[in-house]
Amino acid sequence: MRVLFCSRRFFPAISGMSVYAANLLQELVAAGHDVTMVSQYRGDAAGTRIYGGGPPPAVEGVTVLGRRSVGEEVTPADFERDVDDMLETILAEHAKVPFDILHAQYGYPNGWTLLLAAQRLGIPAVVSIQGGDGHWVGSCCETHRQAMLRVVENADALLIGCESFAGEVVQRLGVARERFTIVPGAVDVTRFKPVQAPGAAAAIPRLLYHGRVDRRKGVLDFLAALRLLRDDGVAFEAVVSGIGPDHDAAQALAAELGLDVRFTGHAAYEDAPAVYALGDIFVSPTYAEGFSNTILEAMASGLPCLSCHAVGVMDCLRDGENGLLVEPGDVPAQAAALRRLIEEPELRRRLAEAALDECRRTYSWAAVGRQIMEVYGQLRGAVPRARSMDTELPHDATCRFRAAPHLL
Repeated sequence: MRVLFCSRRFFPAISGMSVYAANLLQELVAAGHDVTMVSQYRGDAAGTRIYGGGPPPAVEGVTVLGRRSVGEEVTPADFERDVDDMLETILAEHAKVPFDILHAQYGYPNGWTLLLAAQRLGIPAVVSIQGGDGHWVGSCCETHRQAMLRVVENADALLIGCESFAGEVVQRLGVARERFTIVPGAVDVTRFKPVQAPGAAAAIPRLLYHGRVDRRKGVLDFLAALRLLRDDGVAFEAVVSGIGPDHDAAQALAAELGLDVRFTGHAAYEDAPAVYALGDIFVSPTYAEGFSNTILEAMASGLPCLSCHAVGVMDCLRDGENGLLVEPGDVPAQAAALRRLIEEPELRRRLAEAALDECRRTYSWAAVGRQIMEVYGQLRGAVPRARSMDTELPHDATCRFRAAPHLL
């Protein structure tokens, strides 16, 4: 089967979407599919600093086409320009050798682009709703609300990582639950594995935050919780790994609070296993996820996890069973939970072992890749739902993401 995969952000950008795409591409190639990837990237200094920018690297067995998202490098952002560029690229590649299936990460702009292509080419389109796409895109302006509604209504298959995330999108956009197919996140358990006994810790336990450095992921709450621990005389070391829109704010807050936190910056995916080896306890006090890749990676690495009762988290972590969960933004509760993990080695061991076992049983890429390829097979040759879709969107200049496109 000839597959067009359209990624919102691929490597060298570091994000859960990049990791998801890399692993799915590997599964598709191993199954013998002919895969072309079109991926957007930021080429400007600001975008590179936030995401890790530049063209996507070569992927073995995949034709990789990087498209610079120039429309996001201007203010106000011109997302429509980038949609047109991706569409022209896809149409040109199809003219060389026709695609059988189109698959996009993110409903807007990528999913919208693929539905335009599906209408023009007469082939079906699959859209994965991931991360902020389901949490806030569409609540920002009428342009993106209409785009998201049409994507949800006209995609031939909608993949989403978990039931809680599907419920949020259904409630926010007012669409039917049956439109969504649950395909959970996954982790490469051969790449991510314990380097010490699950739940083991150094004499002074090491607390690790790894991922996008963004207040919406709870990084500032993490630092505030560290101050409470320090003021209570609890000994710990702390690492914040990653880049993102609040990296500077996080460093400034750590300095203001007088915290000794190690900020390690950008980490390439191939270096991620070594990052998890820097910690004994993984901390992800996020407000919402599509399905957290970093939590799965930490679970597979044998680390006990602290996170939140949040969309996209409570589907894989259960409080007291394979992790500890508190309410998003509840800094005192986070500090109290961290203190338990620091001071109770038996709790760490029990949670880490349960999480590791679940990862190995449930979240393998072989199973997830097979499920996605089954969706492709069911749709191959179908007339796309988008064939009669209205392609005109209102232009709402008030969209907050036009002033800060890196947050989309």
